[in-house]
Amino acid sequence: MTESAHDPKSQRSPRERPRAVGWWLLSCCAVLLTLVMVGGATRLTESGLSIVDWKPVTGVLPPMGDAAWQAEFSRYQTSPQFAKVNQDMSLGDFKVIFWFEFFHRLLARLLGLWFALPLLWFWLRGAIPARLRWPLLGILALGAAQGYMGWYMVKSGLVDIPRVSPYRLAAHLGLALLVYALMLRVAIGLLLDRVPAADSSTAQRWPRALLLVMVATTIGFGAFVAGLRAGHMYNTFPLMAGYWVPPGMAAMEPFWRNLFENPVSVQFIHRIIALSTLAVTLWVWWRMRNAAQDKAQARSRLALLLMALIQVTLGICTLLWVVPVWLGTLHQGGAVLLLSAVIVAGWCWRTRVHSPR
Repeated sequence: MTESAHDPKSQRSPRERPRAVGWWLLSCCAVLLTLVMVGGATRLTESGLSIVDWKPVTGVLPPMGDAAWQAEFSRYQTSPQFAKVNQDMSLGDFKVIFWFEFFHRLLARLLGLWFALPLLWFWLRGAIPARLRWPLLGILALGAAQGYMGWYMVKSGLVDIPRVSPYRLAAHLGLALLVYALMLRVAIGLLLDRVPAADSSTAQRWPRALLLVMVATTIGFGAFVAGLRAGHMYNTFPLMAGYWVPPGMAAMEPFWRNLFENPVSVQFIHRIIALSTLAVTLWVWWRMRNAAQDKAQARSRLALLLMALIQVTLGICTLLWVVPVWLGTLHQGGAVLLLSAVIVAGWCWRTRVHSPR
């Protein structure tokens, strides 16, 4: 009898090994969710500009000893943020914002390793289905691009204005969520025993693309709200300083700049799209109430509704309480969970339970 016959791993069915790949990708999603929330906290505490250089390898170690800390602080003192905002900052205060940014960067590096090393291990063991090899390599490449985009974003705040470019911030977050969405989509395809149901009228009625576009657009404008600090402008709801449509929304020329650079317009658009997304979610939930649905479809439909309600509530509370760090961080994490609910529901409602004959 051969050695492989005694090895339990060699007796696994072809379906069991890809399930391990699915759980690994799901764990990567959990780490990336944490990373997005840490990034939100870093931004809200204005810690993102505390480390003024990018050292992909040696940067994994923090300053060791008083001399190293003083040297790091001296580099920060050359930045616009120190010169224009934090002139009175002490070394102790600097350490606080340094640790936020350091942990954010360290977690990003760890995520890169947690994706790349298991990918190599699964690949060498033949556990990666052929149809997923190029997609997973593409996700790895996107992850590397997203890491560089993080530094490219930070650089924009180290020149003259002590604030990162809202465009680069939106691109940084957008790439992170693209990586997240792709990993989640591959993971649920491996973990949920379902097959396409293209001929189902129920599947055709589920507005997967509409919900995905609306949630992605809401998150995108949320990034511009964060980059422009527009959340501190009108801390009332539902009116904005007593107006349904606040003045000053078209103050910039050319007009298109108001969509992305005018804090008044950006907060207004973010509100409108977020509430519209909630309205569409409520409509979908009600529309599909009498449709034939299996357990996964029913649960995903309910999860989508609950997550949309929770996310809008978090957004309103964040606004009314003038963007406290903990609540703003939860709101950013809620955006990722809402995106997850849309992706999972879209998959469940476009497929059916696999029933082998």
